[in-house]
Amino acid sequence: MGTIKTVLLTLATLGILAAAGAMAMIYGGLYNVAATEQHLQPVFSVLETAMRQSVRLRARDVRPPPLDDPALVLRGAACYSAKCVQCHGGPGVAQDDIGKSMQPLPGPLVDARQRWNARELYWVTKHGIRMSGMPAWEFRLPEEDLWAVVAFLQKLPDLTPAQYAAVTETPTVHAGVAPSQRSAAACSAPPAPQSPVRADPRRGEKAMYQYACNACHTIPGITGSQPQVGPSLAGVARRALIAGRLANTQENMVRWLRHTREVDPLTAMPDMGVSERDAADIAAYLATLD
Repeated sequence: MGTIKTVLLTLATLGILAAAGAMAMIYGGLYNVAATEQHLQPVFSVLETAMRQSVRLRARDVRPPPLDDPALVLRGAACYSAKCVQCHGGPGVAQDDIGKSMQPLPGPLVDARQRWNARELYWVTKHGIRMSGMPAWEFRLPEEDLWAVVAFLQKLPDLTPAQYAAVTETPTVHAGVAPSQRSAAACSAPPAPQSPVRADPRRGEKAMYQYACNACHTIPGITGSQPQVGPSLAGVARRALIAGRLANTQENMVRWLRHTREVDPLTAMPDMGVSERDAADIAAYLATLD
């Protein structure tokens, strides 16, 4: 009995010391968050392993479509050039300054095919990687373009610098693609729904931080640092007016989100490029904040 008590007291003491050390590290500012310093290798290895296992678990049920269509690959090349090369570079192309300076470093994707299978690449492209700088493209690329990027990544390791430059340079791509395929070589925004879609407040909650609304507003249910740039959105559903101008209705909230400067040319709130569907979903979520 005495031995068990000693062990328990020892474990409790170690736990208290560990907690005290963690508190000192956090509140004493001892942990250096500067991007000019690298992660310690053990920290980096733990984070990378956790990330890989998380992606593999969540991507296990994804079913890739056929990815060998040349038009799909060309479309993926256009998307890669527009959205990805800045951080990841390409054959013969260096990362931009932002990509070079990030920690952890967003490495080149010329070997992505060897490290990730197609369903995992799709999952990462769609959902991004939290706390890494890798964005989620779910709200900015249609499903076809998400798979187009994956199709291009399957071909990327086989391209020479000259071939990469040829397929990612818009005039060259268009010159080499039949007129019927030219639209496939362009990277596009998510299309508007062909028929009315019922607004989804849960999707709207996700859209709010994908459009960086929480960078300026404190929003119930959305993680943030309680910014004071714009007004808090707590209780917004009870307000009579939107921006002091429009009756607080679903339709007017969508209008405000999509055409902000048209509604109020003097507002400091910028037009965020919110799609019709996303605006409807965001408005539905805001309607729950009463």
